[in-house]
Amino acid sequence: MRSVKSSVRSWKTVGIRFAVLFVILLQARAGWSQEPAQPRLDEEFTKQEKIYRSRGADVPSGYVINRGLPNYAEVLPTGFCDALGKLGSSDRWLDIGAGEGQAILDYYAPQGDGAPEKCGGSGPKARVVAISIEDRRADRWKQQAASLGDRMRYLAGKRLSQYSRDELGKFQIITDVYGGFTYTENLSRFLEKVLSLLEMGGAFYTVLPAVHLEDGTDKLGTWYKTELVDAASRPIKVCSWLRQTTCTKISCESKSDWDEPTQLIKIRKACSDVAVPRTNLVEYMAGAPPGRRFQLEP
Repeated sequence: MRSVKSSVRSWKTVGIRFAVLFVILLQARAGWSQEPAQPRLDEEFTKQEKIYRSRGADVPSGYVINRGLPNYAEVLPTGFCDALGKLGSSDRWLDIGAGEGQAILDYYAPQGDGAPEKCGGSGPKARVVAISIEDRRADRWKQQAASLGDRMRYLAGKRLSQYSRDELGKFQIITDVYGGFTYTENLSRFLEKVLSLLEMGGAFYTVLPAVHLEDGTDKLGTWYKTELVDAASRPIKVCSWLRQTTCTKISCESKSDWDEPTQLIKIRKACSDVAVPRTNLVEYMAGAPPGRRFQLEP
């Protein structure tokens, strides 16, 4: 029969082994929460590509491709329509995620007699570039573009990051209404590209649904579609992250009474030395829009 001391030593050894195993499991769990499981992410990216390429009855209900300029006026930050109306014929506007380009068609449509002043005014019109992953142009776009020549351009087949600055040029206004900013897998790189395309003093107008609001008025229990956390996995509000970007002036309007807590965002470029805090994708779930979780680099 083993001695009592021998039994105690055996139990101590088992206890130490369990403790070591527990620490290893905790470390592994921490790693899983910070590093994306690439095969699972690739599967979600494939699902998302099917949404981008969907047609007819296959287009998900949340994937809207025909928003007009009145819709832009409703969901973009205060002052967008006035800023658009101040553009001259030599200025340029870039619309990311333009879909069918309906907002641009509305912008160029003549002002009806006695009609209320439309968003963008009735004065001289800027040159406009529309970007969409898929070519969604209808006959109306083609007819209007034929009469305006290169004042209306539609680019499709590539993501924003795949265009060079020489291909696109510079812009006084860039808009994104539930487009790339809501769907991208690389938030910091997307924003960096947008800011590189802005003229000095130019502005980026966008909107982000289902997020933690800057003013803290979002309701408990909300399912957030875009989440940011710091290196220690603590929640970060999107506007707090944006304000870490150098050479920019950020303004945010919180909409807690909409169907989803939504942040209206305006970013003005103040100088050329722009640096965007880096984010890494840790979770992604395909959808319209997708669910995303980003972690800031230390």
